[in-house]
Order: sequence, then structure tokens, then C-alpha cells
Amino acid sequence: MESTNPVFFFIVCFLLNLNLAFSDPSNVPIGIHPLDEKYFASEVIKCKDGSNSFTRDRINDEFCDCVDGTDEPGTSACPAAKFYCRNSGSTPKFLFSSRVNDQICDCCDGSDEYDSIIICPNTCIMGGHSEYKTINYNSRINKFSSHSPHTKQKKVSQIGEDTIQKLQGMKAMIIVQVILIGFLVFLCLCRQRAKSRRRNSR
Repeated sequence: MESTNPVFFFIVCFLLNLNLAFSDPSNVPIGIHPLDEKYFASEVIKCKDGSNSFTRDRINDEFCDCVDGTDEPGTSACPAAKFYCRNSGSTPKFLFSSRVNDQICDCCDGSDEYDSIIICPNTCIMGGHSEYKTINYNSRINKFSSHSPHTKQKKVSQIGEDTIQKLQGMKAMIIVQVILIGFLVFLCLCRQRAKSRRRNSR
């Protein structure tokens, strides 16, 4: 029996990795380090300092159940809690959760302002913190006028533009991947034809 074609095996692995890359980690509570995901997966969770325990539905509920803030990594309820910035494309980091939703973009991916009135663009790949400083400065100056209808309409427009840019980027990536897969399939067909010619020439 002929062994499995390595080109097809490569295509299967490529598609599997693509699926994992676009999978949604929305079931993971915000602010948690990836290595702690299993720790927070159980229904009843112990505080890391051993002071208390809490149920999973009380994670990030704006109430401090643990002295060390284990249960509130994604809110500013516990002064001692730490928020984890994933910063995909740049350097991950921890920051005190008191800086979450404080209208200042501390994470380059903007994840610390997920429930704030300001919009933090993702500049991780660009590596820019200087841009953040400018945005944060302007955000503080304009925070009192941020509730006006004009500002809200502008924010909605910015969100729409960001979404369009992301979709265009994904579309371009998918097109490149389809071309690559097509090329691999073409190589596979050429190889099979070459084998058939060799057999027929014998």
C-alpha cells in the first residue's frame, strides 16, 4: 500500500494550525495569564494566598473575595490584583489591576480598557508606546466632552473603520493561504503524474 503523500499531510497540518490561530479564547476570563487557565477552570477556586475560596462565576464580578485579588484580575476591585496583558505581537506584561479601565492605555493591545469610554488601538506589532502617550494625553484632555453625541458617533465610526481594516487584513491572509494551498495541490498532482508516467514507461 502506498504511503500517505507528505504534501497532503502538510496541507492538513497547515489548516489545523490556521483553525487554532483563529479560535476564540472568549471563555478565558480577562486578565488571566495563560499558565493560570487550568487553575481557574474548576468551579470552586482557592485564593492563591489560601485566605478564601470562590466559585468561577465570581471571577471579575467587581467584588474582592480574596485578599491577594486572585478573583479580580480583570477589574480594579482589589488593589493587590494583577492584570495580564497578552500583547500578541509584542511583549506580554503584568500591571496592577487598579489601572484597568482607568482611561489610560497601558497594554499595547488595549485589553486593559475593555470596558472604558476610550478606544485603545492595538499597536503591539508596531511596538509603539509613544503613540499611546499621545492618545492618552488627548483622551484625558477630552474626557469631559467624550459623552457628547458627536464624540459617540466618532467612536462608532472609528470602531467601524477598525473592523473594516481587520476584515481586509484577514481577507488578504486567507487569499494568500488559498494560493499557497493551491500551489501545494498543484505540486502534488505534478508528482502523481510523474509517477504515472514512470509506471507506464516500464
